[in-house]
This record gives sequence, C-alpha cells and structure tokens, in this order.
Amino acid sequence: MLSLATPLVLLALPLPLLARRLLARRAGEAAALRVPASLVGLGDGAAPSTAGGGVGRLALAWLAWICLVVAAAGPQSVLPDALQPMSGREIMLALDFSGSMEAKDFVLDGTPVRRIDAVKAVASEFLQRRGGDRVGLVAFAEEAQLAAVPTFDLAAVAEILGEIEIGALGRSTAIGDGLGLSLKRLKDSTSPSRVVVLLSDGTNTAGAVGAEAAAKLAETMGVRVHTIALGSDTTLEGELQGASIRVDEAALSDIAAASGGSAFRVQSTDDLRQVTAAIDALEPIAFPAAPVVAVRELWPWPAVAALLLCLAGFALGDGGARLLPARLAALATRLRPTRTQRPAPSDPASPRPAAPHPAAPRPAAPPRPRPRRVA
Repeated sequence: MLSLATPLVLLALPLPLLARRLLARRAGEAAALRVPASLVGLGDGAAPSTAGGGVGRLALAWLAWICLVVAAAGPQSVLPDALQPMSGREIMLALDFSGSMEAKDFVLDGTPVRRIDAVKAVASEFLQRRGGDRVGLVAFAEEAQLAAVPTFDLAAVAEILGEIEIGALGRSTAIGDGLGLSLKRLKDSTSPSRVVVLLSDGTNTAGAVGAEAAAKLAETMGVRVHTIALGSDTTLEGELQGASIRVDEAALSDIAAASGGSAFRVQSTDDLRQVTAAIDALEPIAFPAAPVVAVRELWPWPAVAALLLCLAGFALGDGGARLLPARLAALATRLRPTRTQRPAPSDPASPRPAAPHPAAPRPAAPPRPRPRRVA
C-alpha cells in the first residue's frame, strides 16, 4: 500500500502560479515599455526564438517541480505483515544430561538409541508445535546451566539442544539446581502462564538446592511444574553395567503436586511422545501480537526524476545545447594530466655551440694630475 509520510507538503504545488501572479503584478506597477518576445533581437539581426522551445522548457520546469514536491512528501510503500498468534505462555525445559542418559534402552525409528538421543528428537518435535510460546532451555547434570533464554525463536532452541553433549556438566544429577535455575528465569516474567517441564531419569544426588525447596519456591511463585520420570526399573548394561537407573518417581511426583502440575512416567519413546502431546493440550491464553510493518522509502525515485528534468531544461535553454559540449570539453581539458616535455638528448657527433666570449676588461681611468704649488 502506497502512502505519504508528510502529505501536507503537496499544498506547495501551486506555489509557482502564486509567485508568477505576484511578480507580474509588481512588474505592471513599474513604468516600463513592454515589447513582444517576437520582436526581441530583430534590431541586431538575430532570429526570433520559437514558441515551441519555451513551451517545452515550461513543461519540464513544471514536471521537475511536481517531482520535487512529491519527493519532499515522502512516498513510501507500507507492507503490514499478518498478525502472529501468541499464547502468552512462557515455558522452560529443564532436561537431565547426567551420565545415566547414555543408556541405550530406547528405540527411535526401529534403532536402539541412547536416552538423550530420544529426548532430543522428541523435544525437537515438541518445540515445532509450540508456535506462539516463549521457550527456554536449562541443562543440568552435576551442575545446572542456562542454555537458551526464553524466546520465540524455537528453531534456535532446538539447534542448541542438539549441540549439548553428556559430560559437559558432570555425571551426577542435580534436579534441585536445574529446577531452581528455571524458576529464576521465570521470576521476572510478566507472562500470565509460566510452566516448567522437568525431565530426569535419576535421583537428586548433587547440587546446592534440594528438590523439596525448589518445589516450594515454584508453589510460591505460582509456576506449574510438569515432571517426566524417564527410564525403567532395570540395571544398565555395557559400560554402565551395575549402576542403578532407578528414577526417583516419588520426588518428581511431589514436585508436580506441590506446584499444581502433572507427573508422567515414561519408559519408551512412544510414551515420551504421548507425554508431549498431553502437555500440548494445555489451554493457550491467546492475544493478538503487535503488527509488524515493513516500510520501503520511495522518495529517491521522484528526486532523481526532478534532477534529470532540470538537466534537460538546462540543455534546452538559450544557448544551453550549444555551450554544453564546449563546457564539457573545457572541463575534460582541465582534468587531463599535463605532461612535461624533456629536452631530447644531444648527439655527441653534432658540433657544440661555441661558448660566449668573456667580456673585455674595462680600460683603467687615466691618473689625475697632481696640482703644483706656486712659491
């Protein structure tokens, strides 16, 4: 859609007519003899100017003035984007990256994979369905780390999630620290709905914040915490053989109950997908977003057109077409670098010019006679 930034500037379009009328009135008041334009120049033998050139210059002047005024009015193209739906919800994903998440007891597309790989795949699918939510990411193991602040750029959050590896934050499990850091990010949020999705496959064995204290903080803040207890009640095999993978389902259920959230038990990839679908069923709090308006300035086009029309009027002026090539040639001559000619080397065989004779010495003045004394 085309619009003008300052449309009142268009009121300046009739200014040349007003100026012409005022100047003509002043000229009529002065005592002068008016001579037709066709008679001007006949006294010195010059040919009268044709009326066509004057009309053409007048038309170019008017077009240049119109283009200049339109450029000053600020034409622009306004392209409003469609309103982006927003839920008003702010979600923090607190995911466990402890050493037990390397167990290969999950299946993804018919292939046995590690728990963390299944969590990354299902979490990425979950993020793709959360358009309109602000989602952040907290990774925790022996210590907790904020991986992504809450943002609408869910693709960036999914990319960061895929880059986190097990072992970077230790091998133990600090559920309280992960939940506490998530609540800290939601403390200053003005969103009407704040949610934490906490996923872990172990017990709280590290960290400075207890799981019970973090649950009470969530209750005080009014943040709902949905917990996901991941894993089975068996023992690990392979490199982790003999280690316990019993998840503290009771502690996670207590956290969810204290904050008004829901607790889920997951033992397979399909269970994990069902849990994320259940979280998707949360009622959104929709409100329209502010429209994003893209403005493209168009004033350079009429400004350039006004400049070209002025140049064309100058070329059609009295003597303009004739003097313009000469002026351009003179300018090119001035800008051309000058070359100094060096004298040609002399031929050794050619006779050299004789050196000038030294000036003859001036003759000495005769001695003055000495006066004699008379006795």
